[in-house]
Amino acid sequence: MSSLVRHVTIDCADAYALATFWAGALEVELSEDDQPGDPEALVESPGANLLFIRVPEPKAAKNRVHLDLQPQDRSRDEEVERLLGLGATLFEDHRNPDGTGWATLTDPEGNEFCVERSQAERDATAAV
Repeated sequence: MSSLVRHVTIDCADAYALATFWAGALEVELSEDDQPGDPEALVESPGANLLFIRVPEPKAAKNRVHLDLQPQDRSRDEEVERLLGLGATLFEDHRNPDGTGWATLTDPEGNEFCVERSQAERDATAAV
Protein backbone atom coordinates (compact mmCIF):
# COMPACT_ATOMS: atom_id res chain seq x y z
CA MET A 1 0.00 0.00 0.00
CA SER A 2 1.24 3.51 -0.80
CA SER A 3 1.63 6.39 1.61
CA LEU A 4 -0.40 9.61 1.56
CA VAL A 5 0.76 13.08 2.50
CA ARG A 6 -1.28 13.84 5.61
CA HIS A 7 0.06 17.35 6.33
CA VAL A 8 2.52 19.82 4.97
CA THR A 9 4.28 20.89 8.18
CA ILE A 10 5.71 24.37 8.55
CA ASP A 11 8.06 25.33 11.38
CA CYS A 12 7.36 28.78 12.78
CA ALA A 13 7.71 31.10 15.76
CA ASP A 14 3.95 31.55 16.41
CA ALA A 15 1.86 28.60 15.24
CA TYR A 16 -1.52 30.19 15.95
CA ALA A 17 -0.73 33.54 14.30
CA LEU A 18 0.74 31.95 11.17
CA ALA A 19 -2.10 29.42 10.93
CA THR A 20 -4.55 32.32 11.21
CA PHE A 21 -2.87 34.03 8.24
CA TRP A 22 -2.98 30.84 6.15
CA ALA A 23 -6.59 30.09 7.11
CA GLY A 24 -7.44 33.55 5.77
CA ALA A 25 -5.30 33.03 2.66
CA LEU A 26 -7.04 29.73 1.89
CA GLU A 27 -10.43 31.06 3.00
CA VAL A 28 -11.06 28.28 5.51
CA GLU A 29 -11.71 28.33 9.24
CA LEU A 30 -9.00 27.68 11.79
CA SER A 31 -9.94 24.81 14.09
CA GLU A 32 -11.75 25.98 17.22
CA ASP A 33 -9.39 23.66 19.15
CA ASP A 34 -6.43 25.91 18.24
CA GLN A 35 -5.77 28.84 20.56
CA PRO A 36 -3.18 31.62 20.83
CA GLY A 37 0.01 30.28 22.41
CA ASP A 38 -0.58 26.68 21.31
CA PRO A 39 2.61 24.95 20.11
CA GLU A 40 0.84 23.74 16.98
CA ALA A 41 -2.15 24.69 14.83
CA LEU A 42 -3.84 22.94 11.92
CA VAL A 43 -5.37 24.46 8.81
CA GLU A 44 -7.55 21.95 6.97
CA SER A 45 -8.28 22.87 3.38
CA PRO A 46 -9.50 21.00 0.31
CA GLY A 47 -6.07 21.12 -1.39
CA ALA A 48 -3.79 20.19 1.51
CA ASN A 49 -3.72 20.34 5.28
CA LEU A 50 -1.10 22.67 6.75
CA LEU A 51 0.30 21.94 10.20
CA PHE A 52 2.17 24.77 11.91
CA ILE A 53 4.65 23.79 14.63
CA ARG A 54 6.37 26.26 16.94
CA VAL A 55 10.15 25.88 16.95
CA PRO A 56 12.75 27.94 18.84
CA GLU A 57 15.04 28.79 15.93
CA PRO A 58 14.15 31.53 13.42
CA LYS A 59 13.90 31.06 9.67
CA ALA A 60 17.45 31.31 8.35
CA ALA A 61 17.37 30.75 4.58
CA LYS A 62 15.19 30.36 1.52
CA ASN A 63 12.53 27.67 1.84
CA ARG A 64 13.49 24.32 0.35
CA VAL A 65 9.78 23.61 -0.23
CA HIS A 66 7.10 26.21 -0.89
CA LEU A 67 3.41 26.39 -1.72
CA ASP A 68 2.03 27.45 -5.11
CA LEU A 69 -1.46 28.93 -4.91
CA GLN A 70 -3.87 29.00 -7.84
CA PRO A 71 -6.90 31.23 -7.27
CA GLN A 72 -10.24 29.60 -8.07
CA ASP A 73 -12.67 32.51 -8.38
CA ARG A 74 -10.48 35.56 -8.95
CA SER A 75 -7.51 36.54 -11.08
CA ARG A 76 -3.91 36.09 -10.03
CA ASP A 77 -3.50 39.84 -9.57
CA GLU A 78 -6.68 40.12 -7.49
CA GLU A 79 -5.43 37.25 -5.32
CA VAL A 80 -2.04 38.92 -4.85
CA GLU A 81 -3.76 42.11 -3.68
CA ARG A 82 -6.03 40.16 -1.31
CA LEU A 83 -3.05 38.32 0.21
CA LEU A 84 -1.09 41.55 0.62
CA GLY A 85 -4.10 42.87 2.55
CA LEU A 86 -3.90 39.85 4.87
CA GLY A 87 -0.27 40.58 5.72
CA ALA A 88 1.78 38.95 2.95
CA THR A 89 4.68 40.84 1.33
CA LEU A 90 5.59 40.89 -2.35
CA PHE A 91 9.04 39.26 -2.57
CA GLU A 92 9.66 38.85 -6.31
CA ASP A 93 7.39 39.75 -9.21
CA HIS A 94 7.59 37.34 -12.15
CA ARG A 95 4.40 38.54 -13.85
CA ASN A 96 4.80 39.28 -17.55
CA PRO A 97 3.04 41.89 -19.73
CA ASP A 98 1.31 39.08 -21.67
CA GLY A 99 -0.39 37.84 -18.47
CA THR A 100 1.84 34.82 -17.90
CA GLY A 101 4.10 34.37 -14.90
CA TRP A 102 3.62 34.39 -11.16
CA ALA A 103 4.24 36.47 -8.05
CA THR A 104 6.36 35.28 -5.15
CA LEU A 105 5.15 36.52 -1.79
CA THR A 106 6.18 35.88 1.79
CA ASP A 107 3.86 35.13 4.68
CA PRO A 108 4.16 37.09 7.97
CA GLU A 109 7.11 34.91 9.09
CA GLY A 110 9.00 35.24 5.79
CA ASN A 111 8.11 31.89 4.20
CA GLU A 112 8.01 32.19 0.42
CA PHE A 113 5.00 31.11 -1.62
CA CYS A 114 3.86 31.76 -5.17
CA VAL A 115 0.57 32.89 -6.70
CA GLU A 116 -0.02 31.51 -10.16
CA ARG A 117 -2.66 32.35 -12.76
CA SER A 118 -6.18 31.02 -12.30
CA GLN A 119 -7.39 28.25 -14.60
CA ALA A 120 -9.58 30.78 -16.42
CA GLU A 121 -6.51 32.95 -17.08
CA ARG A 122 -4.58 29.93 -18.31
CA ASP A 123 -7.44 28.93 -20.61
CA ALA A 124 -7.73 32.46 -22.02
CA THR A 125 -3.99 32.57 -22.79
CA ALA A 126 -4.10 29.13 -24.45
CA ALA A 127 -7.03 30.18 -26.66
CA VAL A 128 -5.06 33.06 -28.20
